[in-house]
Amino acid sequence: MSIIEIKDLHKVYDGKSLPVYAVNGIDIRIEAGEFTAVVGPSGSGKTTLLNIVGGLDEPTEGEVFIDGVKITGLSGKEKTDFRMKNIGFVFQAYNLIPVFTAKENVEFILHLQGKPKAERERRTKELLEAVGLGDRMDSRPNKLSGGQQQRVAVARALASKPKFILADEPTANLDSKSTDNLLEIMEKLNREENITFLFSTHDQRVVSKARRVITIQDGVVVSDIRK
Repeated sequence: MSIIEIKDLHKVYDGKSLPVYAVNGIDIRIEAGEFTAVVGPSGSGKTTLLNIVGGLDEPTEGEVFIDGVKITGLSGKEKTDFRMKNIGFVFQAYNLIPVFTAKENVEFILHLQGKPKAERERRTKELLEAVGLGDRMDSRPNKLSGGQQQRVAVARALASKPKFILADEPTANLDSKSTDNLLEIMEKLNREENITFLFSTHDQRVVSKARRVITIQDGVVVSDIRK
């Protein structure tokens, strides 16, 4: 069974004079363990697609199944609960809580899930060490570089042991060295723990590492290449 199944997906917005088809009839299956990049020009529908897959937006038409569960049409609370247990997110802007330390940012999702303190602390330490930040656990985001903040975001995304990770332009604000470090960590997690990654990106460094590249233009898949 596919971990992500997208069926005849459409998202239409009201334009000034004509409707805007951000996503226009997309069908995609993502298998467990894939390392997939979604590429295309600005306005092609990449972020809209990821937002729908992640349950952050609702399509105009079509269906999305995550590990066999139909998430399109779920109530707001049902989507929130499902996301918390099944999907990890890495955003372009990091979205860390500024008054929390790195440790507290990663631990927060586990707190929301009601995990015991000992389990939260063990998992958080394990993840921050895995992304090379074991010595920065007590640092707040403003004391971390952009690359370090994004690594905290990856650790946070992994905290709940999600079925897959959605990453929307995760390297857009990073320099070359930070990008290389982040991609190395993600590749290792994908290879050693079979974590599925679905990226949207303009970054050719990300595209070169992806094992599958889906190109979208005007809301339509124009190519789907497995390397």
